[in-house]
Amino acid sequence: MLQTQFRFPRCLHVTTALALVFAGVSVCFGQPAPVPGAAFLKSHCYDCHDTDTKEGGLDLTKLKFDLSNPVIFAEWVKVHDRVRDGEMPPAKPKPTPKAQGDFVQGLARPLAMADAEFGKREGRSTWRRMNRYEYENTLRDVLGVPWLQVRDMLPEDGEAFRFNKVGDALDVSHVQMARYLSAAEYALREVVVASTAPASKTQRYYARDQGSFLSPLRFGEFNGSPERATFPILGTAADTAVLEEKGPNTVGESNPEQRELEAMGVVASAYEPLEPQFNAFRAPASGRYRLKLNALTFWAGPLDNKRWWVPNRALISPGRTREPVTLYAQSPPRQLRKLGTVDVTPDPSVVEITVDLLKGETIRPDAVRLFRSRPPAFRNPLATKEGQPGVAFRWLEVEGPLPVPSVGEGMKLLFGDLPVKVGANGQIEVKVKDPKTESRQMMAKFMRRAYRRPMDPADPKRFVNIVNLALESGVPFADAMLAGYSAVLCSPSFVTLEEHPGRLDDHALASRLSYFLWNSEPDAELRALATSGDLKKAEVLRRQTDRLLNDPRSQRFVEAFLDYWLDLRKSENTSPDAALYPDYHLDDYLVDSAIDETRAFFNELLKQDLPVRNLIDCDFVMINERLATHYGIPGVEGSAIRKVTLPKDHVRGGLLTQASILKVTANGTTTSPVTRGVWINERILGIPVPPPPSAVAAVEPDTRGATTIRQQLEKHRNDASCNKCHVKIDPTGFALENFDILGGWRVNYRAHDDDKKKPPQPAGYGHDGQPFEFDAGPVVDAAGSLPDGRTFKDVRELKKLLVTNERLLAQNLASQMIVFATGSPVRFADRQELEFMTDGAQSSKFCVRTIIQEVVLSKMFQNK
Repeated sequence: MLQTQFRFPRCLHVTTALALVFAGVSVCFGQPAPVPGAAFLKSHCYDCHDTDTKEGGLDLTKLKFDLSNPVIFAEWVKVHDRVRDGEMPPAKPKPTPKAQGDFVQGLARPLAMADAEFGKREGRSTWRRMNRYEYENTLRDVLGVPWLQVRDMLPEDGEAFRFNKVGDALDVSHVQMARYLSAAEYALREVVVASTAPASKTQRYYARDQGSFLSPLRFGEFNGSPERATFPILGTAADTAVLEEKGPNTVGESNPEQRELEAMGVVASAYEPLEPQFNAFRAPASGRYRLKLNALTFWAGPLDNKRWWVPNRALISPGRTREPVTLYAQSPPRQLRKLGTVDVTPDPSVVEITVDLLKGETIRPDAVRLFRSRPPAFRNPLATKEGQPGVAFRWLEVEGPLPVPSVGEGMKLLFGDLPVKVGANGQIEVKVKDPKTESRQMMAKFMRRAYRRPMDPADPKRFVNIVNLALESGVPFADAMLAGYSAVLCSPSFVTLEEHPGRLDDHALASRLSYFLWNSEPDAELRALATSGDLKKAEVLRRQTDRLLNDPRSQRFVEAFLDYWLDLRKSENTSPDAALYPDYHLDDYLVDSAIDETRAFFNELLKQDLPVRNLIDCDFVMINERLATHYGIPGVEGSAIRKVTLPKDHVRGGLLTQASILKVTANGTTTSPVTRGVWINERILGIPVPPPPSAVAAVEPDTRGATTIRQQLEKHRNDASCNKCHVKIDPTGFALENFDILGGWRVNYRAHDDDKKKPPQPAGYGHDGQPFEFDAGPVVDAAGSLPDGRTFKDVRELKKLLVTNERLLAQNLASQMIVFATGSPVRFADRQELEFMTDGAQSSKFCVRTIIQEVVLSKMFQNK
């Protein structure tokens, strides 16, 4: 019998071209079978769900028991779940436990039979193509070009059941295929270009030589526009000779020792972020580079109240703080790509980072705390006496493009040992004696590498024909081969994950495992195990799962899984309201740090195989200095994310109180217990929440502070039909009301009402240096009670209540991973299998890595 505490919905596999007729669940000639438990429905359900009443849009008197219809199947599953969980029927007298159990069991049998039969015939998941992230990763790994970027060349992928890995949502159109073809051809030519990249060299670029640092000085804005101040520094003090215009901006090569001490200093920007660049550098070729940045922090001030810079006065003193500097790759016109963040200290030092750059990109350093979230001192009365911090950039040294062994392997895959010459115009010349013979051999070799299954000897023929047609029309041999290779990289055997109903063969299993944990193709070891037939052995699968998780490529899994399960990809979809939250405006560093925290947290759970209860509550966080300040945790310095043990009874710990989660569940202006409550129920607890009725207006929080969101929702819940859902949704959302739109702790709501007479609450200084104010709104009430009657007064107590049901947390995490790994949700016929998986993880106290192991060993994972 299905266990009644399991609350997962039956998520349907919908393919409109298919029709289902199952023995035992439908009668001959396509007539629907009699409804199981008709007497129960008549006694307890028809009063509210008949033709006249039709509550919730459901008329059970007209709902046929035709389980071949996916829509009707879904309705009967909904009936099953609502009665099983005791949510229906609500009217008194309630049915006896025996009557309820008999009805649920009688309905479950035909539903499970129908679903299982469908799985045997068609498979539990739809044959699907790669999504664009998988396609990019696969091209990188096959062709040996790790910096390749083709994702944005492909259309956005559809989503179903929250993920971009479900075949029903991943359509294949002529537009899609045309984009695949363009991306494939571009990727292949990138291999050739990379193989002919210029020799690696090391070159230093001094800040004093960069126009982007000097423009304010050149245009006479040095004293006139202090909000865009950049200024020369020599050693650790102001370069007074340049300030007083008594010396050149740089001594250049005439004095190497002094040149090494020259720097350009920057402080906070008042009206817009400063955008200094080392724009004399442009990556000569796409590839891997080593960057070394020489910089230091300083302290600017004291100041007078009239002008920012006072001639003939040294305003620079040794730095008092370390500052994070984020390095971006910038390409025209202003596209930025984050490379990494380093710490700059008061002592002049060189920091190093290895990055992948695309041809033509330049480097932009961004002292993120200065430019993004601190007001300039001359606009901030609290800072006029003490001054403010700044960063001085001396030089950037670039080494590259560095040798990458996989590039040579990619080139050999394309043209073997044939001599290749690339002209200045990009034209490829390959010397070949017998083009047709060579094309057959090269194509077969390429396809064996590109395909993730054994190649049929006849497979290369149709692609060799493409090459031959090109050759016959006068196309050079290299271009003809690239045309054939492009066709391979767009073919169904490459673009789709080939799976057939029933148990997966070894090669399909290898692909499913690698696309689960690496978001890319299986490597040589997985392929070898698939070829030998050993991969399907349980002990081998366990070892391989551990190997893949221990590999750096598993970071692709962490990022892709969290981006969709937790919506981290939506972190930048909203911006803080300029009136209520100007202190968060342009604070990209906080948002980036918050995303890094959640990824590092999940990585820690995987690495240490920690219990799933840590998703709700734990005694540590993964933070850097910016997040530590945001969370009120002392003693953390630097930009690196690290594990920090929390003080006892600290409000943080677990996903629910992480800034990234609190941001994606807010809209930038207000927070809603409904939105956050739905998110917790569906993402963390696995409790489905039906969409609101279309006729019911959403409750919008009052930013004027006249009423609290709790007061508004209480009126909303006076409607019995609304209260059914809100009694389950709202409590967990209320517990998070002490956190604002970016996860900052609050006791009062922020309000903004120009009509109010009471004096506003001073809050600090915004991104433009102007003091900002808001009204101290109503006090936050974070108390609530769960549907089972248990009460809590704040998020600390809520977390203690939620972690008591670790099995529920484990089942939900496993079900989310099933969708991600198989492209199909947990179906009705899979429910008992999910219970078995959860049983397997119970002995380890439901540890996260163990749950992944159980997913991989499950029938759901190993069957289409």
